[in-house]
Amino acid sequence: MLLLHLSDVDEASWAEALRAALGDYPVVRRGEDYDPADVRYIFVWKPEPEAFDGLTGLRAILSLGAGVDALLKHPALPDAPIVRFVDEDLSQRMSDYVVAHVTMHHRLYTRFQADQKAKRWSQLYPPAASETTVGIMGMGVLGQDAASRLKPLGFDLRSWSRTSKDMTGVEGFAGAEQFDAFLAGTDILVNLLPLTPETTGILNTQTFAKLRRDRLAGGPVIVNAARGGHQRESDIVAALRDGTLGAASLDVFETEPLPASSPLWDIENCYITPHIAAISNEATGVRYFTNIIKRHEAGEALVNVVDRRRGY
Repeated sequence: MLLLHLSDVDEASWAEALRAALGDYPVVRRGEDYDPADVRYIFVWKPEPEAFDGLTGLRAILSLGAGVDALLKHPALPDAPIVRFVDEDLSQRMSDYVVAHVTMHHRLYTRFQADQKAKRWSQLYPPAASETTVGIMGMGVLGQDAASRLKPLGFDLRSWSRTSKDMTGVEGFAGAEQFDAFLAGTDILVNLLPLTPETTGILNTQTFAKLRRDRLAGGPVIVNAARGGHQRESDIVAALRDGTLGAASLDVFETEPLPASSPLWDIENCYITPHIAAISNEATGVRYFTNIIKRHEAGEALVNVVDRRRGY
């Protein structure tokens, strides 16, 4: 039996689609009549505290999100394998967001937006893409896809991750000992890291001060499309105000929704989107998790299982 426990999405629509795809395999929703002990798989997004009560026969937890940091903090999380969502459509959407914001900042949008408001004709030519270095933090599925889509645009690319990752056309840095060197040659910093104790708060004053400052007019830029826990928002506010950062694109926040009292709303060189960079598509999600369940029921091993020690 598959149990759906999906908050803030159309659970009924997902249930209907999964029932059609799984055929005779039982699919149930919260509030329906079923025995929790019969549940072998639970499909979750933002599970409530009681989500896993009575699920004594659970074989796997299926996570709608690519990131599982919030799920790992659940106070009653069972000791069952967690399968995360890995999907080309989700990667494409995330890369669309990254490419849009990287190219916007590379073309000095903040500068020209200010000139337009002031009705000021001031010709300043942006550097060539080959003269602009985009540094990507996190070289998992999303980071590699973003790099592959930025590469044809001509940007100089570098990456930083926990362990060394080789990708043609991307200069790789790894580990704490190479972090400063990675930052020193980066003009636009893109964060696609998983949220772990080691990466919490990594977007902070010390990180911003180590970015390269002599390429982009106005100063270096950050783009965070990963998790709000990666950033220290008070540090971002200070850096945008004092010129340590030329601009920031933020899709995620320490508290969501972003409180109306946050000073980030009023900073002209801060570009805010409401956690919409990428979303799990229902059609592809149904295909993905249907395949996971059918293969596992047939005796095959689960794929894309989260390493709980690392948090991804």
